[in-house]
Amino acid sequence: MPPHDQNPISPVGANATATAPVEVADAGTRFLRLAELAEELSASRLARDAHDLAERLIEGRFYVACIGQFKRGKSSLIGALIGDPILPTGVVPVTTVPTVIRFGETRSARVRFRSGTWTNINPSDLEHYVSEERNPENQKCVEGVEVFVPSPLLSAGMCLVDTPGLGSVFGGGTAASHAFVPHIDAAIVLVGADPPLAGEELTLVEAVGKQVRDLLVILNKADRTTDAEREAAGAFTRKVLEKRLGRPIGEIYEISALERLENRGPQRDWNRLVESLQTLATRSARELVRAAGERSLRRLTEEMLVIISVERDALLSPIEEYERRIANMRETIHDSQRSLQDLGYLLMAEQHRLSDAFLGRRKEFLGRILPQAMSECDGELKRLRRRYGPSFRRAAMGVCQKVAEKHVLPWLAAEQAYAEEEYKKAAARFVDLANDFLKKLSESGIPELSRMPNALETEKGFRIHSRFSFEQFLSVAMPASPLRYLADILLSAVRAYGVMERAAREFLEHLLETNSTRVQSDVVDRVQESRGQLEAEIRRVLLEVGHIAQRALEHARLAKAAGAEAVEKKVSRLTDIEAEVRTFLL
Repeated sequence: MPPHDQNPISPVGANATATAPVEVADAGTRFLRLAELAEELSASRLARDAHDLAERLIEGRFYVACIGQFKRGKSSLIGALIGDPILPTGVVPVTTVPTVIRFGETRSARVRFRSGTWTNINPSDLEHYVSEERNPENQKCVEGVEVFVPSPLLSAGMCLVDTPGLGSVFGGGTAASHAFVPHIDAAIVLVGADPPLAGEELTLVEAVGKQVRDLLVILNKADRTTDAEREAAGAFTRKVLEKRLGRPIGEIYEISALERLENRGPQRDWNRLVESLQTLATRSARELVRAAGERSLRRLTEEMLVIISVERDALLSPIEEYERRIANMRETIHDSQRSLQDLGYLLMAEQHRLSDAFLGRRKEFLGRILPQAMSECDGELKRLRRRYGPSFRRAAMGVCQKVAEKHVLPWLAAEQAYAEEEYKKAAARFVDLANDFLKKLSESGIPELSRMPNALETEKGFRIHSRFSFEQFLSVAMPASPLRYLADILLSAVRAYGVMERAAREFLEHLLETNSTRVQSDVVDRVQESRGQLEAEIRRVLLEVGHIAQRALEHARLAKAAGAEAVEKKVSRLTDIEAEVRTFLL
């Protein structure tokens, strides 16, 4: 969940509420009412979430997340956009928790801890809360950070979000970025030239792209790359993203955030990027806020209906009977956890078996494809025009990249299909047994379980999308070494093109070896992480049911201690709340 939106220092522009559309304001009112009803039932987390969303909708705020690989320059980009280097940069790694940058009349910052409390801090102290160096593995239990700046870009309600970098040595950042996905309304995708897109980036962008329409793709650090490198990186990024998202991605903006932050160097595509963000803020804000409200209202309303149902069951059952139900439930959950752990070992063995199978299939693939690919490559190389040495090397390496990609990508699709089916077979036993555990809970006298969104799908297969992206090794194909450049000139001068052709064949073999290994690693990682997510999903269901039932029991004890009239009054009130909450879904 984004940081809590109650703001004692009133950072939002005076026109924020006035410009919110009527339907958005109405949704904000429903969230406030849902928060009141949740507080009445002591569902404090749900109440806080609803209150956060109410203020967000009423103020017309929407979140534009800056996502990308660790050290892509996200903090520098945000600093350049708002005209203030307020976020810490250069610390390794930076941003272990999402940081929301909002409009404020004055420059300020605050931190929310997991206890739900806010603490105002000096913006110069941000590093103590958002960097791994000063807050290792988030030992300070920071849940979110908000920074307020008087930036015109943010005055209409746009909030920029500096997300934790993916792929750092600390896994918490990656997890935090994925956890923030449901709250994103638009995204800035920051990529580089080498590599243009890492596997984790592609997975996150795909998850975001399925939820939001507006993606601004930026190729950063343009000052550190050549024209050829940027052109190749841009083409690769467009091809991969459009294929994965199934739609055009629009312009790819080439910029240097550091140059703009320091107000030096050429503008490049900077002005067009700022114009696109301004257009997003003025033309798309209302629709983005409205869509965010609809998604969140349905989620919280369904959760609220479950809580009401459990509370009523506890009131209408004798205390002793409900205590026995909870005791049975705890015993069943305990048995389930133990059995799931045992079964986890079996699934791990299946995982190792699949890994060995994939290794054998990769060796078979290389033995079959390498001779064929080499033959195709030789034919293409013979047809290449003998020209200026460096140009000939680039053309020859390009031939190798196309030949390798031609064979690797279809094999990837076949391997993924094979892995999916094999994983389903291995996971089916696990899921079936887990569903038996859930059924036992329901049969043990916990009827609310059937109303929880907890049925596990036997045929769901992988919980993790493929992270594979074809590695073209641009630095090898187009080496920046001055010595290599001069050597290629000399080779072409003496017509020694065979030397470069041999280098191209070696490059082709390297491409096939490396990318087939990456395919194998991709499917093995998907098996492993899918297994972990499946286990976590089951445990979450079991623990959530226990928590809701225990709280309902405590409330029932208090009501029954006050007498039958108090119980009847409480049941009647629950019925009224349920009727009102159901209207939120209409």
